Amino acid sequence: TLTCIDSGGLVGCDGHVTMSCKSTKVAPSVDFDHSCSDSVEYLTLNFGPFETVHRWRRLPPCDEFVGARRSKHTVVAYRDAIYVFGGDNGKNMLNDLLRFDVKDCSWCRAFTTGTPPAPRYHHSAVVYGSSMFVFGGYTGDIYSNSNLKNKNDLFEYKFATGQWTEWKVEGSLPVARSAHGATVYSDKLWIFAGYDGNARLNDMWTISLQDREHACWEEIEQSGEIPPSCCNFPVAVCRDKMFVFSGQSGAKITNNLFQFELNVNKAILNEWTRIPTEHLLRGSPPPPQRRYGHTMVAFDRHLYVFGGAADNTLPNELHSYDVDSQTWEVIQPSLDSEVCAQRVSTGHRVGSLMPSGRLFHAAAVIQDAMYIFGGTVDNNVRSGEMYRFQFSCYPKCTLHEDYGKLFENRQFCDVEFILGEREERVLGHIAIVTARCQWLRKKILQARDRQRQGGEEGAGAGGPRDIPGGTRASGNQPMLEVHIREAEAQPFEVLMQFLYTDKIQYPRRGHVQDVLLIMDVYKLALSFKLSRLEQLCVQYIEASVDLQNVLSVCEQANKLQLDQLKEHCLNFVVKETHFNQVIMTKEFEHLSTPLIVEIVRRKQQPPPRVYSDQPVDIGTSLVQDMKAYLEGGGLDFCDIVLLLDGHPRPAHKAILAARSSYFEAMFRSFMPEDGQVNISIGEMVPSKQAFESMLRYIYYGDVNMPPEDSLYLFAAPYYYGFSNNRLQAYCKQNLEMNVTVENVLQILEAADKTQAWDMKKHCLHIIVHQFIKVSKLPNLRSLSQLLLLDIIESLASHISDKQCAEMGSDI
Repeated sequence: TLTCIDSGGLVGCDGHVTMSCKSTKVAPSVDFDHSCSDSVEYLTLNFGPFETVHRWRRLPPCDEFVGARRSKHTVVAYRDAIYVFGGDNGKNMLNDLLRFDVKDCSWCRAFTTGTPPAPRYHHSAVVYGSSMFVFGGYTGDIYSNSNLKNKNDLFEYKFATGQWTEWKVEGSLPVARSAHGATVYSDKLWIFAGYDGNARLNDMWTISLQDREHACWEEIEQSGEIPPSCCNFPVAVCRDKMFVFSGQSGAKITNNLFQFELNVNKAILNEWTRIPTEHLLRGSPPPPQRRYGHTMVAFDRHLYVFGGAADNTLPNELHSYDVDSQTWEVIQPSLDSEVCAQRVSTGHRVGSLMPSGRLFHAAAVIQDAMYIFGGTVDNNVRSGEMYRFQFSCYPKCTLHEDYGKLFENRQFCDVEFILGEREERVLGHIAIVTARCQWLRKKILQARDRQRQGGEEGAGAGGPRDIPGGTRASGNQPMLEVHIREAEAQPFEVLMQFLYTDKIQYPRRGHVQDVLLIMDVYKLALSFKLSRLEQLCVQYIEASVDLQNVLSVCEQANKLQLDQLKEHCLNFVVKETHFNQVIMTKEFEHLSTPLIVEIVRRKQQPPPRVYSDQPVDIGTSLVQDMKAYLEGGGLDFCDIVLLLDGHPRPAHKAILAARSSYFEAMFRSFMPEDGQVNISIGEMVPSKQAFESMLRYIYYGDVNMPPEDSLYLFAAPYYYGFSNNRLQAYCKQNLEMNVTVENVLQILEAADKTQAWDMKKHCLHIIVHQFIKVSKLPNLRSLSQLLLLDIIESLASHISDKQCAEMGSDI
């Protein structure tokens, strides 16, 4: 029995997969779904109720006799329940406490004793231990518009006893506020920003929730790029950081994402950082529109943003931000989320399982699902709806990181680039470089031809030299030397980093030398025809140009003949808000005369704006290039042969070593002399089709495969030492969702070969119950005699005595 991280393909609890890939007994917890209807059959591997990834479900709404529909309320999750407190119903402020049981999908009023907080909205609520803490908010009678004020009180609700109590805190208090952000981290409640009735805030306060008797508020001294004063925004904690996204910041509403360092072990504490979006290539998913009144929750390594008011619209897309890769994407809901038939009081209509756009709703996470309740929908109507969204938590793709480590470690290098007049040297891997850059590919082919023609005579100049340990070209091949006169080492290193990872290091804010370096990289990208790197460099440089460095960047762009960047700098200088400041600097005095003339003329007579509707060429990605390389583009550079049942498959050592610790150790210590490696997964040899699926995963991270391949590859992450078990997670979901009448015979064969007895039993069960359909499949005739006997035996065991008697009477 193998163990894996919950794949996210279903609701997961125990974390154990009860499918054997070796000859072991089936775990007793195996629980297959044996419903064999005419529709697609699937099984579940005892992870609890099956749920489709990225599926929205509309749950029972809150009945009016339990509680009013509302917005500007809070929800928190405690164990298997959602608790809703406060808000407004359009006429009155509320202070009732509602409870939704996620297992029973039932609503009730939560049991309470003591004096609850006064009716309020735009307050905050968090869970710490076995209590809910409510802070601040806006109170009063909105119907008569009287006694309206912000609060800074703190209440505790104990879930076990239903007791409400107010914390009376001595000393300094945060200014009364509403529409603020709140979270819990390290036994403390953290409060940020909000609205005090006169102005928006951006201060931060914290209070320990461990000891009520000695608790006191403390204002946090913030540093770094502090978010602007704002309100009606969410906060979420992920990876020891607090995140703030968008919100109302006066006349200017932005869609910036800020992170605040909470980890006390970090050298710089209490520092804000704006997450840059300049590295997002044109054509990549952008951040969500600027908005307010939205929700944001954290799950695994992602932040999920939903709803809010965005430029006078109420969007209902779900946006996800990956904290590790710093990229946004719009989550596409599963197909069964989108439309269902609903009966309403006015008749019949087609309704959606997805929530409509809304603002001032609230969200919480239980296990691996997000629950959204209430909010203001179209025409200022309050909602009482509850929706559930199923997260996925597949382990992240480590393709870019694995190739990046290969470059950093300089293992298995087989090419050395000799750069510029100083002949500085940079090591690399032919497989990666020739997959990503056609210009360098030609250079390498030319150098290889010269090396071959030189033979023994060229061994002195182009043959192997003393290279640092672990970097000598493997086998008997000498290290290939490639001369590139037009490149210097530092920008070339950045270019190489891009080839391996699709990324470049973001220039440090205010460091002119960093920006000038990226300009040199841009020049190389133009020479080497790397469209994707060109676009990245332009975006980086344009985003980094400021009042302090614009003249230096402009002069360098003029020198390097980078017209696009020069235009950007000139336009930046002549802006009304910039011009006077720039021309008063010392740098302007030392600027070359032709540039000064250009700036003055540009200020006096700006050129007409030229708009182009031509699509921008963003080039090819690492994934696209490695896919093409595996599919034949890299055949000329193969340096290893993989043998599958005696059949050869040429491959590339550097790529295999980067992605698999098994191959990395083999090529470092036990490299076969004939350059051939037999392929198996433990004692089992996979099918040719499954082997190709594994190569696609290794080369470019592909996880799409027929379900029968998943049986062969289920144990591959362990045997080959992949960085994580992402492949296994996808194999698991693939098997659970895609065992059908159409492919059951192929999966039966794979299960028999891999000795996955529980899967074989499940396939036989489907075959027996759908035998009329299965008997018409052409693959039935190609099954082995033993498998046909297994099917006959299964059929016989399912025929009842009564059926036997009926058959006998017919005879």
